[in-house]
Amino acid sequence: MTTRIGVLSSGRGENARYIIEAARSGYLPAEVAIVLADQTDAGALKIARERGIKAHFLDPSGFSRAEYDELLMDHLDRAGVNLVVLTGYMRILSPAFVRHYKNRTINIHPALLPAFRGLDAFQQALDYGVKWTGTTIHLVDEDVDHGPIIHQVPVKVEEGDTFESLKARVQEAEYRAYPEALKIFIEDRPRVVGRKVVFEGKERW
Repeated sequence: MTTRIGVLSSGRGENARYIIEAARSGYLPAEVAIVLADQTDAGALKIARERGIKAHFLDPSGFSRAEYDELLMDHLDRAGVNLVVLTGYMRILSPAFVRHYKNRTINIHPALLPAFRGLDAFQQALDYGVKWTGTTIHLVDEDVDHGPIIHQVPVKVEEGDTFESLKARVQEAEYRAYPEALKIFIEDRPRVVGRKVVFEGKERW
């Protein structure tokens, strides 16, 4: 069965672009079936439409979190989505959404979790004085930036780094890491055991 990806996005959509291109090139054994955004000017919508992919702005105004997520689920299910991928999606998903797509919702975070969860991860890393930060691709659970980790890529914090310079290098790592993590996750269909994503009998990364 072909994996059909539904992308949820709030921002520029660059991770969505790389995922779509990876699928279109055949590198990623999947199809991006639909892109949904909670911001009318989300870059992911434009990127998807330019490539002929269904893309919809769903206005969250007037909805509770649970009601809005029901709307998301309706669109995703009608598009035949079996894997949900978050690219800069800034809303916290409801417990009902997480249960509906249990172990089938993947997020990327710009830090080496469990360090620097939540907002402003780049500034948190600079303020804390760490020598390494990076990016984490993980399954989504009912807590923020908390689910089992699929893949991590470290990025060195250079002397004199600013918010913008560090952000640029971490994002560059993200563009490679997200399609790679999705490829392995889809092809190997790992088990989730407690907090671990287990690839049976295989060494990964």
